[in-house]
Amino acid sequence: MNSQPKAAPVVTPFYHQPSGTWTYVVADAATRAAAVVDPVLDYDWRSGRTGTKSADAVVAHCESHGLAVAWILETHAHADHLSSAPYLQSRLGGSIAIGQGIRQVQATFKRLFGLGDDFVADGTQFDRLFADGDTFEVGSMQGGVMAAPGHTNDSVAYLLGDALFVGDTIFMPDGGSARCDFPGGDAAELYRTVQRFYRLPSETRVFVCHDYSPGGREPRCQTTIGEQRAANIHVRDGVSAESFVEMRRKRDATLDVPNLIIPSVQVNIRAGRLPPTDADGVSYLRVPLNVLGRPL
Repeated sequence: MNSQPKAAPVVTPFYHQPSGTWTYVVADAATRAAAVVDPVLDYDWRSGRTGTKSADAVVAHCESHGLAVAWILETHAHADHLSSAPYLQSRLGGSIAIGQGIRQVQATFKRLFGLGDDFVADGTQFDRLFADGDTFEVGSMQGGVMAAPGHTNDSVAYLLGDALFVGDTIFMPDGGSARCDFPGGDAAELYRTVQRFYRLPSETRVFVCHDYSPGGREPRCQTTIGEQRAANIHVRDGVSAESFVEMRRKRDATLDVPNLIIPSVQVNIRAGRLPPTDADGVSYLRVPLNVLGRPL
């Protein structure tokens, strides 16, 4: 996976402003096969209503370009937005995949949310669980999976040709790195993950999952390994593991929990499916009181 990239897939980004999330359609121009990375389901926390406007933009793009979706790829079970993977699968097909560490994440949050026996923490909600070094096909392109622990223990990155999709490991160079204080997170592990990325060729394109427009600039989604090594404000070349871990721990101690962590995780550990409906036909979320975040 560390050899010179050969293919240059066509990458089309979609920005979800409410959550600062980038979704990508990654297409093989030769065969019109495609993968979708980290799709978003619209969600209004005030009303509890979901919507598919953002996902429909992805559907429209794939249909208008004649793309056949082979994979819907999650980089991890996100805590800041709900996944629209099942909706996209119903419209476009494809297999829903995530890293095999999802089993640990499921077990942790099954306990935290007090989920019943109807929720099984074995990863079978997904069509494929990837291990480090696994490969998959998108038309004539072979994709590779890189385990990317640190932010969460189910995090993976996907390398398709010269394009690396890093999830919530690193952001644009002026955004730094992801928090490591979620269950299963570890700053030293994240440092090792990023150093593994940095062994890829410097021209490798890097596509981030989030951008929060530091300094008020326009949202951006694409950088390179070379740019990250030279300029990432948290983990550029010359930053030691010890200094990174110290910085990350101090910074994480100041952060609030994400606004949508309660609905997002409950949906995303189910591969984007809503909780089963009750007898009244309504799907409900569970809110653990006095568990998440710092005391008020």
